[in-house]
Amino acid sequence: MEKFSTKRRRITAAAAAAFFIRHYPYFIYILFIPFLFSIKFLHLRSPPSPPPMNPCSNRYIYIHNLPSRFNTDLLHNCRSLSQWTDMCLLLSNSGLGPPLPPSSILPCSTCYSTNQFSLELIFHNRINRYPCLTTNSSQATAIFVPFYAGLDISRHLWSGSTAGNISVRDSSLHDLTRWLTSQPEWAVMGGRDHFFVAGRITWDFRRLTDGENEWGSKLLLSPAVLNMTALVIESSPWHTNDMAVPYPTYFHPSTVRDVAAWQERVGRLRRQLLFSFAGAPRPNRTDDIRGRLTEECKGSARCGLLECGSSERRCHSPESVMKLFQSSVFCLQPQGDSYTRRSAFDAMVAGCIPVFFHPGSAYVQYYWHLPRNYSSYSVFIAEKEVREGKVKVEDVLVRFGKERVRAMREEVVRLIPRLVYGDPRGKMESVKDAFDVTVEGVIQRVERRRTRRRHENWSSEGDEEESWQFYLGGKEKHEWDYFFSSASM
Repeated sequence: MEKFSTKRRRITAAAAAAFFIRHYPYFIYILFIPFLFSIKFLHLRSPPSPPPMNPCSNRYIYIHNLPSRFNTDLLHNCRSLSQWTDMCLLLSNSGLGPPLPPSSILPCSTCYSTNQFSLELIFHNRINRYPCLTTNSSQATAIFVPFYAGLDISRHLWSGSTAGNISVRDSSLHDLTRWLTSQPEWAVMGGRDHFFVAGRITWDFRRLTDGENEWGSKLLLSPAVLNMTALVIESSPWHTNDMAVPYPTYFHPSTVRDVAAWQERVGRLRRQLLFSFAGAPRPNRTDDIRGRLTEECKGSARCGLLECGSSERRCHSPESVMKLFQSSVFCLQPQGDSYTRRSAFDAMVAGCIPVFFHPGSAYVQYYWHLPRNYSSYSVFIAEKEVREGKVKVEDVLVRFGKERVRAMREEVVRLIPRLVYGDPRGKMESVKDAFDVTVEGVIQRVERRRTRRRHENWSSEGDEEESWQFYLGGKEKHEWDYFFSSASM
């Protein structure tokens, strides 16, 4: 009986095994049904894909709707903006000025006779087409104030009924600050997220006293404006509420193709002159080296000279200036009436390597637009060495080997897009011009201030981080300090 039972169990087990082997796919399927349902359930419960990133995130700009007396009314009265120049003509074409006829020197349909003090209008027309504008100021990272500060003060800088009238010169400043500080946007950061363009050098807005013979206005010394960011064509080494941006030049590309064609052309030009100088001596300045540079240039067969005396009109001719710079390997850029010169930007746009004699002419100025490694695109010769006759400029320049010159020229040509302001009516999506670089710099500056605001009170704000010493090396002292030690600003 026991044997029979064992045998029966064996038969039953064998039959079960055979049945399982024959039908095992169905068993596998049945076992996996709960797992399949769980996957389906998890799929139904998974979060949706994140939306695409907003390209304007942290880049929005709000534009104040200023009363017209601060901007467009100045254009309606353009004949009052200069005693010697027809600014009505030069401010045409969105501030670019009259178009220049294409020629072998300026073979482009995007070249204009642009005045060096027209940046406010050019910038305003560009920012009106900025892709990340907002009408909701609470969404904005930065707030633009379209005040034409340079055009405003230019009416009062020289002889005339208002030149000696301090109250008239500063009237726009007082009206502007009253208007701005009454706006709800001002209260958010006390104006530290506000910026504007003052398209002249900083010294036109830093009058220290109220004497009738003192130059300029007190715009950049106003307590309210001290909180803002002023974009000027030359900044102060001793202050941090202004930032230098490039002078306008004659070239205003409309497309990426315009930029590439210009770079390709100036990059392959054959340059017959080793160096050149366009300028006039400043006999009333004891520290001026222009006289020495002029004499050295006259005595060298490898130098081109464009003398810019009061009766010399060629220096005001875009073709004459650009022809000289396009024929030269190096272009001498001593100080002008102030540290900087528009000529430096005309030279670089022409593909010419600039030679600077004072760090205030470029290296402590255009942080956002020029490389920190200044020797990659320029030559520096201390003006004291030239003034004392210790060096000859030609001797310094002739020592640069062909490979070094080629590398510097390539870097200058590479920088060209960052140094020019594109036509406000054009579109350059894949190239950043001087306007794009400037807006990025403003936004980053405001964001740094906003971050400090979260951790510090404003009285301890780290403005030293915006000084030129910090920019060049993060130190309080620098080897170039002696260049600025005699100033009393």
